[in-house]
Amino acid sequence: MESTLNSSSSLIKRKDAKSSRNQESSSNNMTFAKMKPPTYQFQAKNSVKEMKFTHEKTFTPEGETLERWEKLHVLSYPHSKNESSVPVFVMLPLDTVTMSGHLNKPRAMNASLMALKGAGVEGVMVDAWWGLVEKDGPMNYNWEGYAELIQMVQKHGLKLQVVMSFHQCGGNVGDSCSIPLPPWVLEEISKNPDLVYTDKSGRRNAEYISLGCDSVPVLRGRTPIQVYSDFMRSFRERFEGYIGGVIAEIQVGMGPCGELRYPSYPESNGTWRFPGIGEFQCYDKYMKSSLQAYAESIGKTNWGTSGPHDAGEYKNLPEDTEFFQRDGTWNSEYGKFFMEWYSGKLLEHGDQLLSSAKGIFQGSGAKLSGKVAGIHWHYNTRSHAAELTAGYYNTRNHDGYLPIAKMFNKHGVVLNFTCMEMKDGEQPEHANCSPEGLVKQVQNATRQAGTELAGENALERYDSSAFGQVVATNRSDSGNGLTAFTYLRMNKRLFEGQNWQQLVEFVKNMKEGGHGRRLSKEDTTGSDLYVGFVKGRITEDVEEAALV
Repeated sequence: MESTLNSSSSLIKRKDAKSSRNQESSSNNMTFAKMKPPTYQFQAKNSVKEMKFTHEKTFTPEGETLERWEKLHVLSYPHSKNESSVPVFVMLPLDTVTMSGHLNKPRAMNASLMALKGAGVEGVMVDAWWGLVEKDGPMNYNWEGYAELIQMVQKHGLKLQVVMSFHQCGGNVGDSCSIPLPPWVLEEISKNPDLVYTDKSGRRNAEYISLGCDSVPVLRGRTPIQVYSDFMRSFRERFEGYIGGVIAEIQVGMGPCGELRYPSYPESNGTWRFPGIGEFQCYDKYMKSSLQAYAESIGKTNWGTSGPHDAGEYKNLPEDTEFFQRDGTWNSEYGKFFMEWYSGKLLEHGDQLLSSAKGIFQGSGAKLSGKVAGIHWHYNTRSHAAELTAGYYNTRNHDGYLPIAKMFNKHGVVLNFTCMEMKDGEQPEHANCSPEGLVKQVQNATRQAGTELAGENALERYDSSAFGQVVATNRSDSGNGLTAFTYLRMNKRLFEGQNWQQLVEFVKNMKEGGHGRRLSKEDTTGSDLYVGFVKGRITEDVEEAALV
């Protein structure tokens, strides 16, 4: 049987050493001009034994001859959902672009991208922060730091996933820096605190504008949806020549952490602690007005005065409350009414945002995606309390993910789901977790809806168990395989010896559809070219990326 060569056997000719060095030295002072994507020459055979190297002799001005042998990871993106090969992306640090609008630590970034390229990753992901780009005033956008990054990513032959991040950075799991919403938006919030999500105790959450006012012109004459749309339109206009090329995917942020959900489990100030059930976020005046109108529309006016009175507090367990306990209010006529409204508002928010994004980016060649949170705690209970407070109406007898998957499919948007690396057996028993069951349900929902599924890990993991779980999930026959996987996150630890080796092997296995074998360092037959390349050609770049 013939076998197709993986990326380690693809070959490329590069420019001469001097021009390459000149590019490196000028990377910190580059101007953003439209460039033609780099062109590559490839040569491949049907088996490793038949592989031939492209041999290029380069003559330097001093007359020395440099013999160059190089390989390039070649994996087209986006992929058909029927293909087994899965491209791997790596999330860049949250502060990749500084608050002053410049690329952070460009020398380290350059070394890191070179190392990632050698490891075979498809590309990287970056957050385009609303609070950073539009911080100087309404419709006053500064994209320069991102322009610098895009040019650097293109230079290394990588792809880029860009997240339209309309949420605050800070206050959640893994947040290592603070990037609030734009100052002019915070001014409007100070005048009208109901612009942000509010719990039953009146605590405000400025992570994200409340979806209750999506269609109200509360941001200096524009609605939040209009503001988000103008932001995305500015991005398209600024990077017109790159979207669909180096910019392969645009992820639309739709809530806290960029996820389509309510901020029901905020960690800031110890408000919530795992595995608490969280709280409903429906007490700003716009959400309360919507609830009242919905109740009146079905003749239940008295149900529209407030959210559930018996749903407990952030850190409670389901059985501590009347609403979420085994046969609680969640399963009553009122509970069904409330959850249909609460989850319906979230779906409506996602539908409006994705519809706008589709109109802006249609025909650009880039994929659109959106993220759904992997809320796996209390999944093994009847009420699925933590999912309900986040807006996912998923219970023992109600599928909350199929409607979301259908809404994504309506707009041709990839559903990006987290917690792909987690195993049931790793979770504390009292939390009633089942990340594996949850992922399986989402796989089935996306398959049924005809929606493409991509994945992320929820927590920073570097071990073979976590990587192996992602590979196993992709290979599963019970639902959709993955069209892409984005690894969280690039940092110094990732480039440490064993961690780096685990990533290299994971990338190779995903490219082979999860059927790759562990590579032997002693293999001399040619099958270990990948590891040999990584350990030899880019060792210095990996070390530099880890140290800077």
